[in-house]
This record gives sequence, C-alpha cells and structure tokens, in this order.
Amino acid sequence: MKKQRTSSTGDKDSAISAKLLVLHGPNLNLLGKREPEHYGSVTLDEINLAMARRAATAGVDLEAFQSNHEGALIERVHAAFAEGTSYIIINPAAYTHTSVALRDAIAATRIPFVEVHLSNVHAREPFRQHSYFSDLARGVISGLGSEGYLLALEYVLIQINKN
Repeated sequence: MKKQRTSSTGDKDSAISAKLLVLHGPNLNLLGKREPEHYGSVTLDEINLAMARRAATAGVDLEAFQSNHEGALIERVHAAFAEGTSYIIINPAAYTHTSVALRDAIAATRIPFVEVHLSNVHAREPFRQHSYFSDLARGVISGLGSEGYLLALEYVLIQINKN
C-alpha cells in the first residue's frame, strides 16, 4: 500500500479549495516492469509525480493511494468521503471486472469520479471488457497509457473550476 500526497504552495487567493484522490488498484505498483506491451514503461511513482506537479500548479490538494487489497481501497474511499474529497480518479485495475464491493463504496459516497485504464480494455480479453464502475463514472479514459491519468486530472480541474 503506497500513499503520496501533495498540496499547493501557490498563491492562496487563486487556489482552488478542492481535495482530489487518485486510487490505484492491484498490481499497479509494478508499473514499468509488468507487461510493458500493455501498460507501458512509466512507473507508478512517475505517474503520481506528474499528477502532483499539475495539481500543485492548479492549487489543488491531491493524494495518491495504491493498494493490492480491496478492503484498503474501500476504506480509503470511505475516508475520502469523511474528508470532503471533491473528486476521485480511479484505476481499479483487476477490480474493474470483479469488485462489486468497491463499486458499492463509491456509489454510497457519491463522490464523482473518472475511471482510467492504461490499456485499451476493449481490445483485450473479453473478461476485461466489462467494468463494474463505468456506468457510475463521469467518464472513462482507456488505452492512452499514463497520459490518461493527466487527461482525467485536466477534466477534473475543469469541473472544479465550474463550481
């Protein structure tokens, strides 16, 4: 389980008052080493650093959390609700296709979220083509590699600025 946090240190008058949570599911801690033909060569730390830098320039508090354990991810979603998290960016990884429990946690909290997948799940095995999350998500980004996370973050920042 890995947790990273960044906060803006920019101008407080222009800062957006928002908390964002990035959730990474099982085996994503192996990015850069695991099946690069599907998931690319960028590591999870590199993804988190790029997102943290972008969030900091936008004045947004961003925390990244990875776990290989379903219960830890569910508990982090519950904590995000208690903390007043504005948005979640989630790559449920294998739990995309199996976890009703994680889906129920997100549904119960009603925190808006964007679902991200590094590979194009629709061009892979049939079991990967079903998501327990997509019908609840504000949007789904699939197949754009690590850039998908940054695109999701840009979308979230636009949504936060609308409010």
